[in-house]
Amino acid sequence: MLSKMEFHVDPKHIALMGIIMGGYLAARAAAFEPRISASILYDGVYDGYDAITSSLPAPLQEAVEKGNSGFVIKTLTDLMKSAPNIKFNMKHGMWTTGATSPYELITGAKKYSVKEILKNIKCPRLVLECEKDNSFPDQHKKVYDGLVSLQPMLKKHIVFTAQEGAEEHCQSGASAITNQRKFDWLDETFQIKT
Repeated sequence: MLSKMEFHVDPKHIALMGIIMGGYLAARAAAFEPRISASILYDGVYDGYDAITSSLPAPLQEAVEKGNSGFVIKTLTDLMKSAPNIKFNMKHGMWTTGATSPYELITGAKKYSVKEILKNIKCPRLVLECEKDNSFPDQHKKVYDGLVSLQPMLKKHIVFTAQEGAEEHCQSGASAITNQRKFDWLDETFQIKT
């Protein structure tokens, strides 16, 4: 026989975590939703367009800036044939955003920026970063630096290292250490005694 279960949600202890693009979305939510008590930006994205274009070779960057969509599409399509990482990133990005071409993915990334809204996040914030993240280089630190806080305890930045085995994008292969640090931060933030 099933019994009726009751749940209690403490409105003072609502945390939101977003991973990768979810880190961008979680930042947006925390900027505009006062009921969020803490936010974890799990490899946060500061500016999608900058994240993509900064990793492109100079000729591709220039072609994107000049609007040369044909050159960008052909070059990236050719690269995707021999570079599985580029193929995955382009295909996954296109699928996620609904873009129909690599060029549309890159130019459409201009819509994804938290530059102007980070100052609105008032709840405690944790930004995670990995030492060798090649998917969103330098984005995490920009997110952390963009968070305004009069109280240093309201924001924290954790960098995961190769020594810990947690240096890859989203700390792949090191979920135990990542989860431990997130929960330790939440316990400290909410002052939970165990």
